[in-house]
Amino acid sequence: MRKIDLPFVADLLFYTFSAGLFSLCILRYYRVPLPVAVTAAALLALATLALVFLFLYARRQKRAITKKAREARDALLLHLALEKGERVRAALIGALTADGREAHCEDDCIRCDGELAIPLYTMQPLSADAVAAILREYGEEPFTLWCNDLTSEAEKLLFSFGKKAEKGDAAYALFERTGTTPDPLICGELPRRTARTKLRVAFSKHNARPYFISGVFLLAMSLFTFFPVYYLISGGILLTCAVCVRIFGYSA
Repeated sequence: MRKIDLPFVADLLFYTFSAGLFSLCILRYYRVPLPVAVTAAALLALATLALVFLFLYARRQKRAITKKAREARDALLLHLALEKGERVRAALIGALTADGREAHCEDDCIRCDGELAIPLYTMQPLSADAVAAILREYGEEPFTLWCNDLTSEAEKLLFSFGKKAEKGDAAYALFERTGTTPDPLICGELPRRTARTKLRVAFSKHNARPYFISGVFLLAMSLFTFFPVYYLISGGILLTCAVCVRIFGYSA
């Protein structure tokens, strides 16, 4: 059974209800008969529902694809940072060969199309000191440094010597393009935030103050509006949440 996207449904209901209520109030303000006003407001609400659905659905699909690709890239780079050096070289050689290049292992490096390729994947961006050590050892010939990322100082140092770098995005694109992504990946299934974790964050004692301030603000707004019921109800709910979170909430 497909999981219901509650935030998506809540957005649709909010925009639809807002459009319907706003149009109904405007029509009644201009003395439009109630049956006509209700019908017109309902039609406008349905039109808003359709337009908002199309817009939000397209945007969420795009974000989902981007998020999925980003998670896959991060999982691959984590694997390369944790994997043994010889296996990283073997995986890169396989990907480069599948991409139509001539590649073979040469000591702790890779010779790709006659040029040296140095794989060095780490958890943190490579520092200028790490690049300097590589330049001392291999700086006499052209090479390409394959890594997750570089600090700005390391990148400037590397480029000042006329060397090239292939960062994490390039490695991910290579493995995806050639279909040679290692399987299984080390820590390929990264832990996700469960509903219990999200609930614990939402009901942390630190949130009592924001709930309280928001509730007081909404109650104060009810004194200056023509429709105070919404502010009274929502403000009361937030104040109640503030008290409950402060008493029963989780300690961070």
